[in-house]
Amino acid sequence: MGRLPKDPLRALTAEEQADLESISRARSAPAEAVIRAKILLGVAQGMNHTQAAQSVGRRSNDAVSRLVSRFNQDGLDTLLPRHGGGFQVQYGEAEKARIVREFERQPDLEQDGTATWSLTTLQHALRTAPDGLPQVSTYTILNVLHAAGYSWQYNRSWSQTGQAVRKRKAGKVIVTDPDTAAKKR
Repeated sequence: MGRLPKDPLRALTAEEQADLESISRARSAPAEAVIRAKILLGVAQGMNHTQAAQSVGRRSNDAVSRLVSRFNQDGLDTLLPRHGGGFQVQYGEAEKARIVREFERQPDLEQDGTATWSLTTLQHALRTAPDGLPQVSTYTILNVLHAAGYSWQYNRSWSQTGQAVRKRKAGKVIVTDPDTAAKKR
């Protein structure tokens, strides 16, 4: 028999047990979440870390030990994948919302030097604002606006995807495409 783990699995609550069992049987959940749920259930049922790893086709009992330690601290959030490499995420949801909020603000000709936003004028406004983003790039702004549903139009303006401004006898009218969500996929 091997030695006792340094950080044994804490007792599972009934809700955690039910969630782990549900995820371990799920066919539509990410594969890594299913494997992690099976490992945690195996350890909870009394398997040692080596047996739990081998039960899902893994070899490393050290990885199981780290998973158990993280589960003891974070709970079911352990099943979610974390940042897996590459550059750290620099702009979170709050910063992205700030970019969209600035874009949706009507530019002031005196303050912003433009009547319509371009990527560079929006970048300048975000960089110089007191609560702005001093190092934001035009590439980041472009990606955030696309994710928010905006697209660059041939008339050199941005508009909400699925909406178009049409000229009618009564004036300008915003026409909305009801199948926008289906076409985005």
